[in-house]
Amino acid sequence: MTPSQPHTARPDTPPDAPPAAPPAAWSAAQPPAASVAPFTSPSAAAFAEARRFLLDHRTDLDAACAGFEWPRLDHFNWALDHFDAVAKHNDAPALWIVEEDGREEKLSFAQMSARSNQVANWLRGLGVQRGDRVLLMLGNQRELWETMLAAFKLGAVVIPATTLLVHDDLLDRFDRGGVKHVVVGAEHTPKFDNIGGAHTRIAVGGEVAGWHRYEAAYREPDRFTPDAPTLATDPLLLYFTSGTTSKPKLVLHSHQSYPVGHLSTMYWLGLQPGDIHYNISSPGWGKHAWSCFFAPWNALACVFVYNYSRFKAEDLLATLERHGVTSLCAPPTVWRLLIQADLKAWKVKLRELIGAGEPLNPEVIDQVRAAWGITIRDGFGQTETTCQIGNSPGQAVVPGSMGRAMPGYRVVLLNADDQPADEGEVCLDLSTRPMGLMLGYAGDPAKTAEVMRGGHYRTGDVARRDANGYITYVGRADDVFKASDYRISPFELESVLIEHPAVAEAAVVPSPDPLRLAVPKAFVGLTAGHTPSAELARDILAFCRDRLAPYKRIRRIEFADLPKTISGKIRRVDLRRAEAAQRASGGRGAHEFFEEDLPE
Repeated sequence: MTPSQPHTARPDTPPDAPPAAPPAAWSAAQPPAASVAPFTSPSAAAFAEARRFLLDHRTDLDAACAGFEWPRLDHFNWALDHFDAVAKHNDAPALWIVEEDGREEKLSFAQMSARSNQVANWLRGLGVQRGDRVLLMLGNQRELWETMLAAFKLGAVVIPATTLLVHDDLLDRFDRGGVKHVVVGAEHTPKFDNIGGAHTRIAVGGEVAGWHRYEAAYREPDRFTPDAPTLATDPLLLYFTSGTTSKPKLVLHSHQSYPVGHLSTMYWLGLQPGDIHYNISSPGWGKHAWSCFFAPWNALACVFVYNYSRFKAEDLLATLERHGVTSLCAPPTVWRLLIQADLKAWKVKLRELIGAGEPLNPEVIDQVRAAWGITIRDGFGQTETTCQIGNSPGQAVVPGSMGRAMPGYRVVLLNADDQPADEGEVCLDLSTRPMGLMLGYAGDPAKTAEVMRGGHYRTGDVARRDANGYITYVGRADDVFKASDYRISPFELESVLIEHPAVAEAAVVPSPDPLRLAVPKAFVGLTAGHTPSAELARDILAFCRDRLAPYKRIRRIEFADLPKTISGKIRRVDLRRAEAAQRASGGRGAHEFFEEDLPE
């Protein structure tokens, strides 16, 4: 199906759903007419002006930082004041979902506005009220976006959840999150069987006994009237972060901190009206809201989704080429798999390439640039914030650097004495509090006070800044360690390790040593076709030795499956504990090798 063909309803669309009007023909080269929203309030006008300023200075970071100011908002509901305003009579595509088997559906801004109004009216009839917390556990499907918009319009607080959650995870969300309503795919409803308490149960995509069927929402009117104005500071989203050292924290965002705060993310991504933006991300995590919701719709770009059961580089590249995707954001794992294909063979229309999750190694960036003539741009942020630091369009990219501070953010690096330094913890100056910063950790004022102390928000990440303001990631503050009195950044060593063709993933931790206090040890997961052996260990250690300064030398290696959080982050705290216990016992792992035991 070409971009100019009409939307095709999904097979599971109920017969009572209203037919979707086909969107008008469009082109990524011709931005939609509604690139400026009609103002519905002073706050909406202020938001629109801030958005316009960043779009006008899209390739001039210095001018954008110098002239940008966060809009002053009182009453503001992004779904009503921005999305519905730009969606009026706007037949440009807002959401485009392509399935692995070739099925696809495309919905315009006007359609998404009308459908979300229907869902909002239906949810209100089921008892969803302003301030209620709604657990949303869906995959990348139309109903996810409809429900998000609908809940925002109602003033409800959405708790995004990955479909990977198990029963105990859900119990924690009900207990600490105060869940009153759940919207979940029918296939996942059994996970809620033993969860008690009064809460509304809504199933998407099938009939489930005791559950409301989501598709009934399409019988409701497609016009929505809010019950009251929404304060910009009212709560909007509650994220359970995937902690690598403790139970998930509850990150609370408002109607301004994520919707408006993601103007900085829009700027970093370099999106423009009419773009087709594909962000490879799973629902339930902050990055999905970053680049599959707020940033592209702030820019009036189309959110593109390709659903697949198993990643195949050639299938993804064919999809990018066939559908004219103009902007791609992907994690390092995907980029490393893509460069194994013949990128030059694909006639893509990409203009912007973005890496997210962790910095990319230069080899990947160089190979993509050689094939497509485009440089992958990194950035930095957290669930607690929007994009703080980034390589924005039009700026020189320093290899290995995350870029510079984004408009609206004042980034300070603080050393152990809380003094500004060239290397230190990445902190945000709260004297000019960025709008993209969370309200705080829900239910944990002590933790909120800890990260906001001394007039700065502290990210827990360490970086260094060069004379031109470019910031390079060093590692999590808790992960950096000393070996022979030298500070070691695990990330730097891991970046070298993963360049070895046998290494799929790696984590470096301190290994207790009687002489040096600690030495770097690598836990390594192997790529397909490789098995643990002394010969492979020797080859990997020699590979790293040729690329690292002597004091950074990896001295020990163990082949193992790496422990991870549910979102895929490596739990180095578990590896550090296991390594300390292993050295204390005097034993060796089955696939563990020491440098001194391996012949040169």
